[in-house]
Amino acid sequence: MKIKSVYISAQEKGAGTLFVSMGMMEILKRNLHRVAFFRPVIASKNIIDTDISFMLERYNLEMDYKDCYGYEIEYVETMIANNKTDELVDQLIIKFKKLESEYDFVLVEGVRHSFLTNTINFDFNIKIAQNFGSPVINIINAKNRTLKDVYEDILIENENSTSQGCTHFATFVNRLDDKKLKSLTKKLQKYTYNTYLLKEIPELDMLTLNDVIDSLDAKIVIMEPSDRTRIIRAVKVAALTLDNFLDHIEEDDLVVVPADRSDIILGLLGALHSNAYPNISAIVFPFGMTAHPNIKKLIDGLESFTLPVLSVKDDTYITSRKLSKTNARIRVTSHRKIALALGLFNSSVDIEAIENKILTAVSNVLTPMMFQYKLFDLARKNKKRIVLPESSDERILRAAEIILRRDVADIILLGTEEKIIGNYLRLGLDLSKATIINYHKSPLRARFVQEFYEMRKNKGLTLGAAEDAMTHSNYFGTMMVHTGLADGMVSGAIHSTGETIRPALQIIKTLPDVSVVSSVFFMCLKTKVLVYGDCAVNQDPDAKSLAEIAISSARTASSFGIEPKIAMLSYSTGESGTGADVEKVREATHIVMQREPQLLIEGPIQYDAAVDMDVAKTKLPNSKVAGQASVFIFPDLNTGNNTYKAVQRSSDAIAIGPILQGLNKPINDLSRGCLVEDIVNTVAITAIQAGQQK
Repeated sequence: MKIKSVYISAQEKGAGTLFVSMGMMEILKRNLHRVAFFRPVIASKNIIDTDISFMLERYNLEMDYKDCYGYEIEYVETMIANNKTDELVDQLIIKFKKLESEYDFVLVEGVRHSFLTNTINFDFNIKIAQNFGSPVINIINAKNRTLKDVYEDILIENENSTSQGCTHFATFVNRLDDKKLKSLTKKLQKYTYNTYLLKEIPELDMLTLNDVIDSLDAKIVIMEPSDRTRIIRAVKVAALTLDNFLDHIEEDDLVVVPADRSDIILGLLGALHSNAYPNISAIVFPFGMTAHPNIKKLIDGLESFTLPVLSVKDDTYITSRKLSKTNARIRVTSHRKIALALGLFNSSVDIEAIENKILTAVSNVLTPMMFQYKLFDLARKNKKRIVLPESSDERILRAAEIILRRDVADIILLGTEEKIIGNYLRLGLDLSKATIINYHKSPLRARFVQEFYEMRKNKGLTLGAAEDAMTHSNYFGTMMVHTGLADGMVSGAIHSTGETIRPALQIIKTLPDVSVVSSVFFMCLKTKVLVYGDCAVNQDPDAKSLAEIAISSARTASSFGIEPKIAMLSYSTGESGTGADVEKVREATHIVMQREPQLLIEGPIQYDAAVDMDVAKTKLPNSKVAGQASVFIFPDLNTGNNTYKAVQRSSDAIAIGPILQGLNKPINDLSRGCLVEDIVNTVAITAIQAGQQK
């Protein structure tokens, strides 16, 4: 019997229900197009349920908010108190079954622990799951509990759900310290139920500035949008003199200080730019005060000021008390926490086993989100080392943290260790797991100079020129890839395409059967992903080069799970057109057919005949490609570059690329206007390419 739903049930408060829901939704959205999220009971229709709003927004679920819940807690309590539990469950079943019939899968997040009362007990979750026919995921909170208690809970909860007719899907034991994790792993070695153990990560339970702003209704005095995700390890009230207070500040502190304590404020600014003191997360001014004009003038004049400042109406005591009662939340904008949580989930859970248990028929639809999740999954399964030469760019540092937290790849940053660490700490980031290499002083530099010289001396390269080349981070990074010290490189956020590709052509060189380095873009449309090549490198390729671009693009498509059906684009279809441009495409098509006869290819063909089945039936009725092409080869750079940008802007498509192909080892180029998300995707793709190298 195919599983079309899973019911997530937590025994205690703070067990990590949203965390498990996120992990499960990532798996579902990677494999299925239409996934629904449902909560049987919510607090009130007048209060937005944060878990529902989170899932709808983060995963772009095609649902209305009102379809994501059953009934309000007040209604549920009344029904149960009046012995109408069965009637209530029937009503819930009707809502649930409607979703099950309309969607590929329904992820159900059970009744919250805070809703459980004498009227609504824990067995209510079991009853709902039983009647939904949903396999059950039990979540157990191990924090502040003995190993014996946790172990007994695992046995009791699993026995309880199965004895009442539910199917056990998995048990997640969350928030384990290292000692309990080790002991429980040993204790459960022969346990038959699927049980996943997840260690406690303190940062997931720490406040962020977003939490502070919401809790205190704080006014922003100074803040960059990215600062909202900064974590807060502790709250400190500046009640001492500056000399004594500096002894007490620690990394990621939130400091509550009246705005008229200019001495403390200046001291904190000095500490921020000093390697001798920790980096605090933010300053909060109580009493609704703002800094003295001269202090503000001083701050405005600092070139690299990265310390957020907030102002609140309450006094110091009430502000501190409110902060002590503020709970940490994971929001859609909590990118750093989300990356950390998903990294923990994927490293602790047997993803393949879960996918095998979800036996729902796989959809042919491939959405942008599904494709991006597939990228992370492919990269994670064969983790590689990616070198990033542009460590001075804030976007690179933010992307590197996401990659490390999601366990997608190992990261090597090139630059001065002291400067890189200082920059990422001031940004509130954690890149402690990254490898930092100072390419100016590294002992590798002399080796790379000699190897590069030997490689290129027959082409006129002097030893002095080789030495000069290795002062450039792109050349040094490319040599790391060449020598196997890194598996791939991503550059271009601050360097030109030429500065990224030139070292690759000189050092990495092309594959034995390829003479042309080309590029593709993954064009992520609403329900499918297309491959466009070449839109970034070759200006006017001849027929032989165009054929190689087509073959390389087909290989790239295939390696990323896209069945290649190649459309060799032109302004005419079939035999209808003549002229040098059409003949070039026609000749390139024949070359591909001779070299790779197993490939499905059509050319010359117009774009409409390549994508529209109705047009295809008229122009090429017997074609296996027309109307369903997945790989589009443009005749020249002018056509390709303009087309990809037109499609991207007019259809809200996500364009991932350019992705270089044809090199012996993967080097990829970024646009200088790239976003953090673009860098993350490109690093994942580079890691996948590295994993596929023979």
